[in-house]
Amino acid sequence: MRAESRTIFITEGLDRDCERDHLSEEIVEADDGPTVRADLEILSEAHPVLREALLPFGIGCRPLVQGFEHQAVRLAERVRIALAAPAALETDLARQISLDHHVVGDAAGFEREAEGLLDLDVHRFAGGLARSPPPRRDLEVEALLAAGEPLDLNAEVGHGGGAGGPAWGLEMAGNSGVWAVGPGAGRGIAERRAGQQGKTPKRGRGKRQLRYAPRAMSPIRTRFAPSPTGFLHIGGARTALFNWALTRKQGGALVLRIEDTDLERSTRESEEAVLDGLRWLGIEWDEGPLRQTDNADRHKAVVEQLLEEGKAYRCVCTKEELEARRDADIAAGGKGIYDGRCREAGHGADCGTHTVRLRIDPEASLRWDDLVFGPSGQDASEIGDGIIRRSDGTPLYHLAVVTDDLDMQITHVIRGADHHSNTPFQLALYRALGAEPPTFGHVPLIVAESGRKLSKRKDPVSIQQFQADGFLPEAMVNWLVRLGWSHGDQEIFSRDEIAELFGLDHVGRAGAQADLAKLEWLNQHYIKEAPADALFEGVKPFLDAVAGQPVERDANLDRTLDLLRERSSTLAEMAEKARFVLCDEIEIDAAAAKKHLRPVALEPLEALIPALEALDDWSEASLEPAFESTCEALGGLKLGKLAQPVRVSVTGTGASPGIYETLEVVGQARTIARLRAGVDVIKARVAES
Repeated sequence: MRAESRTIFITEGLDRDCERDHLSEEIVEADDGPTVRADLEILSEAHPVLREALLPFGIGCRPLVQGFEHQAVRLAERVRIALAAPAALETDLARQISLDHHVVGDAAGFEREAEGLLDLDVHRFAGGLARSPPPRRDLEVEALLAAGEPLDLNAEVGHGGGAGGPAWGLEMAGNSGVWAVGPGAGRGIAERRAGQQGKTPKRGRGKRQLRYAPRAMSPIRTRFAPSPTGFLHIGGARTALFNWALTRKQGGALVLRIEDTDLERSTRESEEAVLDGLRWLGIEWDEGPLRQTDNADRHKAVVEQLLEEGKAYRCVCTKEELEARRDADIAAGGKGIYDGRCREAGHGADCGTHTVRLRIDPEASLRWDDLVFGPSGQDASEIGDGIIRRSDGTPLYHLAVVTDDLDMQITHVIRGADHHSNTPFQLALYRALGAEPPTFGHVPLIVAESGRKLSKRKDPVSIQQFQADGFLPEAMVNWLVRLGWSHGDQEIFSRDEIAELFGLDHVGRAGAQADLAKLEWLNQHYIKEAPADALFEGVKPFLDAVAGQPVERDANLDRTLDLLRERSSTLAEMAEKARFVLCDEIEIDAAAAKKHLRPVALEPLEALIPALEALDDWSEASLEPAFESTCEALGGLKLGKLAQPVRVSVTGTGASPGIYETLEVVGQARTIARLRAGVDVIKARVAES
């Protein structure tokens, strides 16, 4: 029986500075066939992006968002070439490829001994043993015998790679025919190669192949976790948008979690307002909405677990005692953190009223590499043993959020910079729970144009308010994503472009100024570009409000809206400017009447009315000659001297689309009636003088 044919493709991230990387390998199945020629140029081009570009295939490390560049062009070709490129890797190309990526390939349909892969592997480790990933082992390695029967092995992997840290590589586990992958194995390979040790042990019939079966690699998982205590704030909406964009770009999942543990302020009405705001913006989530209160039993269990393991302890210090000791410490030049009075007291559950504190190693470093702010954090000695359960038995926010993020397998926490200072304590919680923390990214806060903090009373900060003011969701999304993020000089972004181009590597650290003038400019752009159906659907509530009744759509209304696209920065403004078409009765603006409905305009208006009454065809084409003949009959009167009094009389304002277009959509009967009303206004003014 012939050994089953497989393609072997391995990628390793060899970045010791990044503790969140996983060593991860995967099998890529391929049909038997001729070996594809390895194009060195394309292969070399492929390697710098393997970590990110191969993510959709389930190959590679957990992605790093810093410097993330999406390069899917010719991806299938790159993968095929890389799979068929062992020969190329044995050439000078091995020295050109960054040691941050370790790639070993075996051609499709080609059986190769493990020793051959090992020889190839050594090329990649040459000179690079000191740069090793964190000492963790995620691989299960199997040897496929000629009969096709796999031998499973949970191989023990040794440590010890010298001063540079443990070396990584492939190493035979005794005479079992199974290869180990992990710290220390690389040194064994190098030693065996240098000493010309014996050949690979053989078992069974025929040649072997190695299969690398990684722990299932999860795609990126993000979450948006609003508190349902009011409307959807633009800061929260932008955080949701950034999570959505990052998740869509990397093919992951966005979880919506309602953090409703503030029972006094949280309401279902507010929760629905948040959901409505997200739906209006088109920010879709993949899981949820989940409520934090539904996980309350789990939060309590985690606290008990930490107590049982000695990683937390009960504290009986009263609020007054804590405040007095804190003030005294600060007065003496200290930092005012908890002094650990109850840390070794050993209080049991029967100690009376108490809180529960996390036992934090004061020598620990609670630092991380933030995706926006870079190296962040502080020493544990600067924060002290924080509380994780209140005296009333309810867990604190930090305990709940860490527990939920772990249970939901969140890989990336993208949130506002106001949470930046919360992260060290949360890192301590992850360590206490023996869990790897997610990747953190803190986006800058949104500030007013003056640079001050946004005020709920002074500034428009509610998504629902912007919706009520007549802004389109496309404009809001475009505006929000540009609050802190940029892509060159580009200003206009569709949702698809955002999902394709977004990356936290181009998010700034400074506060993002909420430029309302830019929002209006964007909104006008999207109003001008909106399809007729979408524009009517969006503006209809505003039209109904102006008309005082439901408005029916017809060709004349569509024509009116088209005329107003260039003149409207919001849908509310468009509806108000359409008032002269929507309403039979209009109110003439006093300032416009004073300026244009003067006695000098009386004769031109009275001369125009009969010319308009005589028209059989009411269109721009027929209206223009009527105006021209009237001006000519009045001794060459300039068109503006006639058009402006007509505009004010017919629309009630001094600004409208072109005069002929305006009269066409108003209609002949209403135009003439309003001109007569304008004449009456002028006559009344003459009578008063």
